[in-house]
Amino acid sequence: MNTASLARSAVCAALALIASGTIHAEERERARDIGVEIGILSPGEHNAITDVEGVKVGHVTLIDDERGIRTGATAILPHGGNLYQDKVPAGVFVGNGFGKLMGITQIRELGEIETPIVLTNTLNVPEAASAIIGWTLEQPGNESVRSVNAVVGETNDGRINDIRARALTPDTIRQSILDAEDGPVAEGTVGAGTGTVAFRWKGGIGTSSRRLPKELGGHTVGVLVQSNYGGVLMVDGVRVGEALRQFYLREHTDKGDADGSIMIVVATDAPLSDRNLERLAARAIAGLARTGASMSNGSGDYVISFSTAESVRRTTERRTDIATIADLPNRLFSPLSQATIEATEEAILNSLFMATSPANSQYQPIPLDRVKELIAD
Repeated sequence: MNTASLARSAVCAALALIASGTIHAEERERARDIGVEIGILSPGEHNAITDVEGVKVGHVTLIDDERGIRTGATAILPHGGNLYQDKVPAGVFVGNGFGKLMGITQIRELGEIETPIVLTNTLNVPEAASAIIGWTLEQPGNESVRSVNAVVGETNDGRINDIRARALTPDTIRQSILDAEDGPVAEGTVGAGTGTVAFRWKGGIGTSSRRLPKELGGHTVGVLVQSNYGGVLMVDGVRVGEALRQFYLREHTDKGDADGSIMIVVATDAPLSDRNLERLAARAIAGLARTGASMSNGSGDYVISFSTAESVRRTTERRTDIATIADLPNRLFSPLSQATIEATEEAILNSLFMATSPANSQYQPIPLDRVKELIAD
């Protein structure tokens, strides 16, 4: 058996652990399924980050109840080609910096991303970086590459997962990259959202998109989140957290239950410069705020944004000679800002509404029947 076959066998063995775990089966619905339609703009076909043409998402989920393992990884590929040779412009915004976002300084310095973005748990960031680097070096055309800026985001899933076990290996995480595809995106207790908690309920992966009308450019914005933070939950302006008696500073005590983190990834096909992508990333924080986030001391609130437009990609030719690059003017930026805010808010709600609870977990899914009653009043 060759090296590649051995590696794949190891991955399959690791993924087999998923079958040994159980998740409480229950009917879950996305925000729009229960009548929560955030904002004024329309979503794309799948209401997902993959509505931005070329973007792919993959998950690997690791559950072993006997060992207390409930974790995973989620990979976001800006396009399906050679990302190192065909880099995308990017920006980063930090709402609160209690986190371990790998690769942030080079994104800020050069304004570009050259690898898949992988989200995972705090203590498996090195393994995710190893997976990204190994995958990148093996891509045809990268035989001479000697430096790779792996981009890894994280939240701490230690309330549900035995995070100290560091159960994810580079080969396991690599599978999330290999499995990345376009179309509908799995949400809730999957991938990097397997062990997360939000607003004292089960958190997870969520996604949403907005497509601007032709009169406003016709561009698409897609958002994917890994929710693991706290506050006072608001659902489209309804004070759901207070109504359900589950919120930060209830009875004026600080138990640290607003701590946690959120990773937000924003994609667009609009031809934006890295400067305007940083501005776009900042707008996602407004969507986060609308959900009632407390952005506490121990919360890492990060946004990564990128453009998939071919006219702004940092191709080999454009990196070695003076080039003309398209750039959406500032005066056309505002509709994208609105789209990002709306898609972020809805993606977070989807992460909550689609989440299911692993066996023996004290963190249960938010009761959708009660949410439906509250928003109907």
